[in-house]
Amino acid sequence: MTSGLIVRGLRTGYRHGPEVIRGIDFEAQHGRVLALIGPNGAGKSTLLKAMVGLMDYQGSILLDGQPLRDLSARDRARRVAYVPQRTRLTAPLPVRSVVDLGRFAHRTPWSGPSKADRDAVDRALQEAEVSHLADRPFPALSGGEQQRVLLARALASEAPVLLLDEPTSALDVRHVLGLHTVLRRLADRGCVVVVVLHDLSEVRRHTDEAVLLHDGVVHQWGTTADVVSPAPIREVYGVDLLENAGLAYRLPNEEGVP
Repeated sequence: MTSGLIVRGLRTGYRHGPEVIRGIDFEAQHGRVLALIGPNGAGKSTLLKAMVGLMDYQGSILLDGQPLRDLSARDRARRVAYVPQRTRLTAPLPVRSVVDLGRFAHRTPWSGPSKADRDAVDRALQEAEVSHLADRPFPALSGGEQQRVLLARALASEAPVLLLDEPTSALDVRHVLGLHTVLRRLADRGCVVVVVLHDLSEVRRHTDEAVLLHDGVVHQWGTTADVVSPAPIREVYGVDLLENAGLAYRLPNEEGVP
């Protein structure tokens, strides 16, 4: 049986507009972190929305051989979690309640949280480093704090597929590294991780494979080292890739020594 998330001939766009995604093929495997990259307007966020079921599309998206469109909304939510760029959530819910929303697919309607639900929420709060915000109202948080809470909501779902749309855009450097540590841990557990990123140095350091989009099609797909390399970056972005340029960061080790 085919394993992982398989995208074949995907086409989609917005109502009364031209196609944004114009026939895309790629695969995202269990145990790997795959980056979606490309210039502004390349179709990265649109592709992710189609993959999570927020947009109609032509073509096929298979998860472990099963068409995603055949799943009920509840089954899809158990198997695929999504972290958007931003949220429309404005209700003054405490952070813990926002993260608990990730458990809805595991409960029957109107049932309260079980011990398994509470434990999953606690783990997600801790893993996303937002436990100290648990009682704060979500709208009162900074943009970076809200992004980490949305990550925790996705983690609470315990879905084997995680799709993230620019999750580091509002994070400081420490939390960027922390997020990538979480994504690597999920991949090591066997999850499928697909993440939209703009910082190519971040992509090179933290992902296994990359899909380079340009004008709604795949310009190149392969290992990150092959995709984020001088020729394809020059062809798509119109810039020269300078190796070993800029700053790099790492988290301190367990003894606190950098």
